[in-house]
Amino acid sequence: MAIPAISSYEMPKESNLPKNKVPWEADSNRSVLLIHDMQQYFIDYYKQDASLIRELVANIQAIRKRCDELGIPVVYTAQSGNQKAEDRALLTDFWGPGLKDDPNITKVIDDLAPTADDIVLKKWRYSAFKKTNLLEFMNEQGRDQLIICGVYAHIGCLMTAGEAFMTDIQPFFIADAVADFTLEEHEMAIKYVAQRCGAVFSTAQIIEQLNSEPSSKEELVQVSNNSAL
Repeated sequence: MAIPAISSYEMPKESNLPKNKVPWEADSNRSVLLIHDMQQYFIDYYKQDASLIRELVANIQAIRKRCDELGIPVVYTAQSGNQKAEDRALLTDFWGPGLKDDPNITKVIDDLAPTADDIVLKKWRYSAFKKTNLLEFMNEQGRDQLIICGVYAHIGCLMTAGEAFMTDIQPFFIADAVADFTLEEHEMAIKYVAQRCGAVFSTAQIIEQLNSEPSSKEELVQVSNNSAL
């Protein structure tokens, strides 16, 4: 029932990413960044000196930096410790009783610690939308794109992408800013998103999309006028 010890593997390369079925591109005025389950408990199943984790953290940091510069809201998910059996419900059958109420393991890792301006959602199920106000927050902010990074790719990240799609929110799955139990499960997750419910990009690609956006309303008008020519 417990999470298995995770062997390191090579992060998927941009050149090997599956082809997206949709032509979506990220827009800073429509996006929210989700840093999914990057708690010490989950990251401790990896070897801490593994290149996979170093690359994962560095890529999330780079995306987060660009989002901060553009004023894109940043949302975290984090499972609390000592969850009641009735609250965990079927999760216990698959994963056991969950995290202990110990801040050393329930905290988001230090390299990605939330700021006072970020939103931290208490995580209850695989999907970040389940039993949280993520959807309400995005609707209130008028945002309909979700940039997803974190762990684990084929579990919570994938289920969140699927539910985003089913609530008319475009999920952007960042292939080298998520990690998984194995490369095979990682690749399965990104392939499913690309073909069925979202768009898959590398860290460099998503930052480039955000960097390419007009920086003022005047530029937006100019782009619109040029497109009409």
